[in-house]
Amino acid sequence: MSTPLAPALAGKRVLICVGSGGVGKTTAAAALALRASADGRSSLVCTIDPAKRLANSLGLTALGNAETRVPATALEPLGIQPRAPLYAMMLDMKQTWDELIARVASPEQRERILSNRFYQSLSTALAGSQEYISMEKLWELRRSSNYELIVLDTPPTAHALDFLDAPNRVLDFLDNDAAKFLLTPALKAGKLGMSLFNRGGYVMRGLAKFTGTEMLQELSNFLLAISSLNEGFRERARGVRQLLEDPNTGFVLVTSPHPERMDEAIHFHKMLKQHRMEVVSLVVNRVHPMPTPSLWEDAATLTPSRRAKVEETLREQQVMAEQDHAGIAQLQAACPGVPIVQVPRFAMDVHDISALWRTGRYLVGDESHG
Repeated sequence: MSTPLAPALAGKRVLICVGSGGVGKTTAAAALALRASADGRSSLVCTIDPAKRLANSLGLTALGNAETRVPATALEPLGIQPRAPLYAMMLDMKQTWDELIARVASPEQRERILSNRFYQSLSTALAGSQEYISMEKLWELRRSSNYELIVLDTPPTAHALDFLDAPNRVLDFLDNDAAKFLLTPALKAGKLGMSLFNRGGYVMRGLAKFTGTEMLQELSNFLLAISSLNEGFRERARGVRQLLEDPNTGFVLVTSPHPERMDEAIHFHKMLKQHRMEVVSLVVNRVHPMPTPSLWEDAATLTPSRRAKVEETLREQQVMAEQDHAGIAQLQAACPGVPIVQVPRFAMDVHDISALWRTGRYLVGDESHG
């Protein structure tokens, strides 16, 4: 029986995989895009995971900040011929920020901003900047490309608001009234100097003591260069927000059976609902399978010593499977109405096209866990 992810792959224009780090978001995103391509929709998977295993599993040597076509021969060993092309890319945060500045700034502004040391640390130092630029890239791709489906693997976060409020947090920083008040003398004079300290008073001297006048000069220059672009940033942020709320956009919330991860998933689901985002499905990845009757029967045929060891392992596996089952039941009760899709824990990590395809089969319901 198909899961809600099957019609989502057939009808949505954007799927956004969200959740905590280490739960398999990248694998889920790639598996969904791969399946959509095989079923006839041109697709792009956009990831932030620098690990080479994803590229290798797709038949690529590496992924970069430009879309790279996955060879159609990648699925040949499985006897599958994709009916539409599949592309993949890995977001380079710094390069994506630079490309954004290049699009919205004049040549003179661009040079001043890109060479500013404060800006150069923005993509890693400012809270929310990674989440913001991934959303900005998604909006740009959706606006300028013809992919029938884009699947985004978002940066890992334990806090939903880091992701959902990222555009507002970055814009608040760029348009911070307090910073502008403190730096107004420098912005108007075009230099920091003694004039700034005379006008900024105690607060400015205190800031300089901890950050140094050189850093304040860099901040002053950055805010001066960026201030004329704020309306453009706000416009694009509104576009991002509209895209997230669009009926053709769906969220896939990925988690694991670990209690802490499921608690985070429950909170994330609550925040997505409050922000009017559509949660297509809640994917519980790496669920421990219950030992099958045949495994117990096989154990019974072994010598007594080997049988005891095998049965002990099976009992441990059964306990873990029961714990996962109980946790998933709690998850379902906390997120009523949201379909839960289970993907079992495989014997080995997903590192090749076969395992990626198999993951996709569980996601759409060709195979089911339990």
